[in-house]
Amino acid sequence: MPKVADPAIRTALIEHAARITAEEGREALTSRRLANAAGTSTMAVYTHFGSMVELRRELRREGFARLAAHLDAVEDTGDTVADLLTLGRAYYRNAVANPNLYRAMFMDGPADEGDRDGIGLDTYDHLVRNIERCLEAGRFDRADPKHLANQFWATLHGLVALELSVLMTPDEVAACLVDTARSLLLAFGDSPAAAARSLTRAGAR
Repeated sequence: MPKVADPAIRTALIEHAARITAEEGREALTSRRLANAAGTSTMAVYTHFGSMVELRRELRREGFARLAAHLDAVEDTGDTVADLLTLGRAYYRNAVANPNLYRAMFMDGPADEGDRDGIGLDTYDHLVRNIERCLEAGRFDRADPKHLANQFWATLHGLVALELSVLMTPDEVAACLVDTARSLLLAFGDSPAAAARSLTRAGAR
């Protein structure tokens, strides 16, 4: 009878693989090292992922799946800008809850050419769609939504990276997120009064 994959073991392997990679680099991640860390056998690695290459790809897939779950939990409301800010908070919360996977997603890059298969594009599209809603609502000046999305994402990523690198404290990052969000909204064309209302609404969610 073939070995049945255990979801709990799969999750443990992913978590330990992400930790080893984040702390020691990709070269340290071997099937034996991973199996020992997860308290299982090397066969379990191949039962769940087929190969170490596929495991490395799965780290990014899992990371983006968790990010997507955080973003999908943000409800659309009548305040499109508050929704955008809440998406930003969901992005930040996912990153600090899954720091090792976040590094695998955004700091280590694809494992190989086969890893460049559009993993994570749906989460980017989620952000672009929300920017489009803000433009349609007249909150932002006319612009390419992807251009605005890239600025918003780059700001979030930069602050997350500073916190994960212990170069800024969580309190410093939280304060900077609010101040930077206000500056971005005004730069995008929102009015000071409308931006302040949306910031307050997003803070209350």
